[in-house]
Amino acid sequence: MLKFGALLALTSLIPAFVEAVAPVWGQCGGNGWSGETACASGSTCVKSNDWYSQCITSSTQASSTVQSSTAAQPSTTSTPAAGNPYDGYEIYLSPYYADEVIAAAAAITDPTLKAKALKVKDIPTFTWFDVVAKTSQLGTYLADADAKAKTTGKKYLVQIVVYDLPDRDCAALASNGEFTIANNGLNNYKGYVDKLAAEIKKFPNVRVIAVIEPDSLANMVTNMGVTKCQGAASAYKEGTIYAVKKLSELGVYSYLDAGHAGWLGWLPNLTPAAELFAQIYKDAGSPPFLRGLATDVANYNAYTTTSPDPVTQGSPNYDELKYITSLAPELQSRGFPAHFIVDQGRSGVQNIRKEWGDWCNVKNAGFGTRPTLNTGSSLVDSIVWIKPGGECDGTSNTSAVRYDGHCGKESAHKPAPEAGTWFQAYFENLVKYANPAL
Repeated sequence: MLKFGALLALTSLIPAFVEAVAPVWGQCGGNGWSGETACASGSTCVKSNDWYSQCITSSTQASSTVQSSTAAQPSTTSTPAAGNPYDGYEIYLSPYYADEVIAAAAAITDPTLKAKALKVKDIPTFTWFDVVAKTSQLGTYLADADAKAKTTGKKYLVQIVVYDLPDRDCAALASNGEFTIANNGLNNYKGYVDKLAAEIKKFPNVRVIAVIEPDSLANMVTNMGVTKCQGAASAYKEGTIYAVKKLSELGVYSYLDAGHAGWLGWLPNLTPAAELFAQIYKDAGSPPFLRGLATDVANYNAYTTTSPDPVTQGSPNYDELKYITSLAPELQSRGFPAHFIVDQGRSGVQNIRKEWGDWCNVKNAGFGTRPTLNTGSSLVDSIVWIKPGGECDGTSNTSAVRYDGHCGKESAHKPAPEAGTWFQAYFENLVKYANPAL
């Protein structure tokens, strides 16, 4: 599932006699990369993972020196606020994603589509921290949010995804991470969490909401027959508990990832899922800032519908709200907080998958319901966009190390680049098919 993208291409500004370089935000390295490895002026080549390095501007890399504000209501406290943590807060817009969108819009020739695409930069999304090298950027974003709070008098919150467990993506290949359990991965992961925590601690007046480790615990419910998942189970649990406890100490409101209706929403999966989430909660010491669960992360399911997608046949929980409504009593009976956020970033179009399990760059998907607190359910804190639309799910290159068969299926948009890199054609379709329209 992940991240790094583009700003406006600068190649047109470089005289023909200058040695070719990769543009700002362009790829400059990685396994199998045969393009330019030098970066345009003002940027340097930064490794994101073994498969992708990118030209990052010096201003983005710099750690901010802005001090925390006393103007806004502090979010760091031993007692969580009563009710919805989104209430009364302005959601910080990721400048990183805004830059990606601006660059993508610049490449669109159709003026109507271009205008629609530019609107996406003003829609809040989560920022994914999928490698330890990106942790310092969190401080930059928090400092910016803190400065905005000081100048506007508003209270700000920043949305992040914690996503770097060792042996990550244990039942798939597209988003394998940088740490392995066999090579000190669990300790490396705790160090990664510590770095995020250190940045958050600097800005106690900015509220942080975190989604913890997409796909990880859901794999512990249904994929223990997969050797890699079986071997990763204890590290996933220990790492998740460590992250939840560390972040809760700083007043970060966390939501554990809970798959989606087509995964854990099947009736036989509800009880074991609830038991696992409740056990994690108890083993972490029932931290007060663990708010609940996130569903449909980077997926395509409807929040609520009266016309079930044919691929959901056989399940009474054929949309996210039905899944949540079924899971909540199981959680409540075990003492786990039953509050949810739901990703609808790519759920604007239904009936586009051949199988409910199709997850990789599904063709003809569209941006979905905009982030809102008007969810129609007391169980659901907010509809959100967790997966930044336009960042690729996985490559369709069958010779790539991280090629996953789901990215070659009939439902998948092809050709597709590596997971986390910008996928221009896919972004344009998300804009084109957005529902509601942009």
